[in-house]
Amino acid sequence: MTTPDAAYQLAQVNIGRLKAPLDSPQLKDFVDNLDPVNADADAADGFVWRLQSDGGDATDIAVFGDEWLIINMSVWRDGNALTAYMYQGRHRAMLARRREFFERVQEAMVALWWVPAGHRPTVAEAEERLLHLRANGPTPYAFTPRTPFPAQGTEPVSLAVPEDLGCSV
Repeated sequence: MTTPDAAYQLAQVNIGRLKAPLDSPQLKDFVDNLDPVNADADAADGFVWRLQSDGGDATDIAVFGDEWLIINMSVWRDGNALTAYMYQGRHRAMLARRREFFERVQEAMVALWWVPAGHRPTVAEAEERLLHLRANGPTPYAFTPRTPFPAQGTEPVSLAVPEDLGCSV
């Protein structure tokens, strides 16, 4: 999923329902790894932007009005850059442990969509994309890593999602 003319970039949002408060012993490893994982993202090839508050992460940004949900949202050059980051290093290790920190939820918690280069999506936009995905399944408006759609005027390319992580996205 590349954008040869760089007119579009790939936005992603993922939300998670915490199993415990962020300051609990159960989430200590997750919280301790936020800064290093975010630093890895910031330095990754193809990284463009990530949502963050003054604290440097997005754990205190409200999503869907639910204090137990946390949000991660970022923009990437393309799908290849996003998947290269997601399934390597510290992020992969933390992704493999997600069931320790987050409740299993049946509804879609991850959405991808193309944005014009330079656009920074809002939380409201991310919520809208997730709701659309939940109601309609994957479409060019909102899709998943397993069901990607190309940016306007580009050829479709599949995102490689490792089976050993047990990802259901």
